[in-house]
Amino acid sequence: MKRDDRPQRWRMTRRGFLIGLGLVGGGLALGAALGLPAARLALADLLGDGTGPPASFPKEPAIWFAIQPDGRVVMAMPKVEMGQGVHTALAQLAAEELGVAWEQISVTQSSSIGPVRDPAGTSASYSVMGLFPVIRETAATLREMLRAAGAEQLGIAQAAIEQGFVIDPANPARRIGFGELAAQPRVWQAPAEAAPLTPPDRWRIIGQPAPRLDLPAKVRGAAIYGYDARAEGMLYGAVARPPHLGAKLRRAAPGTALSRPGVVQVVIRDGFAGVVAESRLTAYAALNDLELEWELPPPFTHQDLAERLAAQAGSGTPIQQRGDAGAALRGTQVIEATYRTPLAAHANLEPQAALVDVQPDRVRAWVSTQSPVQVAESIAATLGRPADTVEVTPTYLGGGFGRKLLITAANEAAILSAAAGKPVHVGWTRTEEFRYSYLRPPTYAAFRATLDGQGNIIALEQRHASGNVLFDFIPAPLRWLLGSDFGAWRGARLVYNIPNLLVTSQTVELPVPTGPWRGLGLLANVFAVESFIDELAHAAGSDPLEFRLRHLPDSDLGQRFRATLLAVAEMAGWRTPAPVGRARGIACSVDMNTVAAHVAEVGYEDDKLRVYRVWAAVDPGLAINPDGLAAQTEGGIMMGLSATLFEQVTISEGRIDAGNFDRYPLLTIADAPEVAVQILRSGDQPFGGGEPPMGPIAAAVANALFALTGERKRQLPLG
Repeated sequence: MKRDDRPQRWRMTRRGFLIGLGLVGGGLALGAALGLPAARLALADLLGDGTGPPASFPKEPAIWFAIQPDGRVVMAMPKVEMGQGVHTALAQLAAEELGVAWEQISVTQSSSIGPVRDPAGTSASYSVMGLFPVIRETAATLREMLRAAGAEQLGIAQAAIEQGFVIDPANPARRIGFGELAAQPRVWQAPAEAAPLTPPDRWRIIGQPAPRLDLPAKVRGAAIYGYDARAEGMLYGAVARPPHLGAKLRRAAPGTALSRPGVVQVVIRDGFAGVVAESRLTAYAALNDLELEWELPPPFTHQDLAERLAAQAGSGTPIQQRGDAGAALRGTQVIEATYRTPLAAHANLEPQAALVDVQPDRVRAWVSTQSPVQVAESIAATLGRPADTVEVTPTYLGGGFGRKLLITAANEAAILSAAAGKPVHVGWTRTEEFRYSYLRPPTYAAFRATLDGQGNIIALEQRHASGNVLFDFIPAPLRWLLGSDFGAWRGARLVYNIPNLLVTSQTVELPVPTGPWRGLGLLANVFAVESFIDELAHAAGSDPLEFRLRHLPDSDLGQRFRATLLAVAEMAGWRTPAPVGRARGIACSVDMNTVAAHVAEVGYEDDKLRVYRVWAAVDPGLAINPDGLAAQTEGGIMMGLSATLFEQVTISEGRIDAGNFDRYPLLTIADAPEVAVQILRSGDQPFGGGEPPMGPIAAAVANALFALTGERKRQLPLG
């Protein structure tokens, strides 16, 4: 069956159509009915439950799958592979429902125009969770179409499926392969009824370790990344950057750039100045030949940003509320603490890169992006062209972490290619990536709480403030409706059973670009929440594990937290003393409905804080590929530890200090702890896996440090 032989078109359901408008339109109606404060709390509950909207993908088998004559199945992959193993996990779903052997399936990357178009991009730990029903249902439909065709050819009423063959159950030697069936000319009919899904007790691929589909090409050096993209006759581009954050280009002229050998063109337009040359080195060198005049804003430092957050934290939007925390806190002994986290860079090992070929009737681009559809729309807007004339093919990514949702280099390459009339490649340098990308915003969280005579929390208030995370990516009406950036407060809501609770969040405009970073606000907010819970446990004279267990709600989520905490405590030997000179700390969180709990063991070596061991228990509902989820957990812990111990972007006089890793240290192999991971299964539905496992690590380390020294560190980095 070829993708062009489409037997039937599935109509988008009403729910699928409305999901794009429902949050805004429904939210406005909700605001009118309940009042804005109540509507905002209701939306916070919706956004905080970790389930996300349904994935709106077509379910036409001919779009998703192409069956080769030898029986191999090639699956069109809408999600982007950036080291998280998503291609493998999604292919496991397809192989399971199709009834083929794992060795029979491979994947090909979809572009912004198809075969399977993905407007949402690859982010938010939602790929497997969102596509779990879509891929299974589509693959099951194709399986039943092949079963019916095979049964007809074999002349039997009922046929079995096994390892890519349609088989006569009465005589298994009579069989016909998927490849032979697909090659035959026929009118393919979708089944009248929904195809049955394989029940969990018959899964042979879902839930089992599977080798990564992307690794062979990477091991051979054959994988194509953004910097590897090439086209015949291509040129290279470089763009002038401002000397300070927020500076605007007032005037530009070519200067002597055009006289430099190898320079093809200088492009100046609307605050943009760039060079097209025969080599990348020549293009960058020619930037020094341009005549540029910049309008500079008032200078500022990173300390100024921290002060701005603290000043505005008291006027935030409620995102979680029960009882009357203000009244319960009055006239009692109040425990107070303030937690802060700094600006942080994405520090992708692969800087962003794009090759764009602007032609008279269409635009083709190869980009290291998490969201090819959004990048295509951005290129179209930059060039003033219809979006359906732009095709973006994503390459492999050397790290995404939210930075590669939108790729500035793609728009720059498009401008330069349109001017030069040839394909142009723009690849940012390490310095550009550090100084001109958006950053993880700084955060501020002020807590007040009181305990009863039995050491139980009776009231807690959190005043949270952060720079933008997602607000720059969503429409203004939705920003107004929400009141605060839901990406910034990810992880700030508490799961614990506290009768009087108030959590507010204030989104603060900052003179530095900020945006999504792996987990959005998760790491920073869980650091604050779980560190303060630890403070309350010690104030109550309770064991930190028992204190958490005591405050969990009697709900499904509470039971999952309990099981995860007990599992990690057993792994770490929580109730046995740590080795001499070391101490342990515990923390937990939920994100995208995945529960994670960490125990960290720390000590000092040569007056330097050292994390020796980390134990992690993770409940993702169902792990499609347990090896893949364990790898994501290990990677998330390492990235989280790097941010916990070392990472901080500093600004002097409006300029980011770091231009490379010499001024922005990361966790190294020498610093890395031993990590043990246990995957728990609590159901037959998968939840998020890429970001949730990193949530507790900063708090676990900070809590261990307090247990070791008796000194509470309330600001990252800790090292």
